[in-house]
Amino acid sequence: MNNDIKARQVAEKLLKNDPFSLWLGITILDVKEGYCKLQMTLRPEMMNGFGITHGGVAFSFADSALAFSCNNRNNLSVAQDNSINFLKSSKAGDVLIAESKEVHNGKSTGLYLITIHNQNGDQIALFKGTCFRTGKPLFEDI
Repeated sequence: MNNDIKARQVAEKLLKNDPFSLWLGITILDVKEGYCKLQMTLRPEMMNGFGITHGGVAFSFADSALAFSCNNRNNLSVAQDNSINFLKSSKAGDVLIAESKEVHNGKSTGLYLITIHNQNGDQIALFKGTCFRTGKPLFEDI
């Protein structure tokens, strides 16, 4: 099986089994081995007391992008160290796109950079995620 086809199957199955990512309204735009591009639309209940997107929502969106990119080889991987820089605010109705690119694919760790942009192409946040690879399959049937 082609590695990118396998990556898409893993990501789609992971999303189907991820209630929080589904609650966020995440859709998968593109998946390749070690890469993914996701989209979501911000809703009013995702705003903080200042009327802008709660930082936890943006962090969670990027964390989901990390999960879909670092697990898509079907090697169960979990977040080990993550950080985010918020660059510009966003608001309800904005459409965000998270793009996760693999920087390092090691036997026991992986490093990913995730950028979040809005529908106008403005960069909203930059997220760096390190994952730990367990060496176990995420899904036995893939």
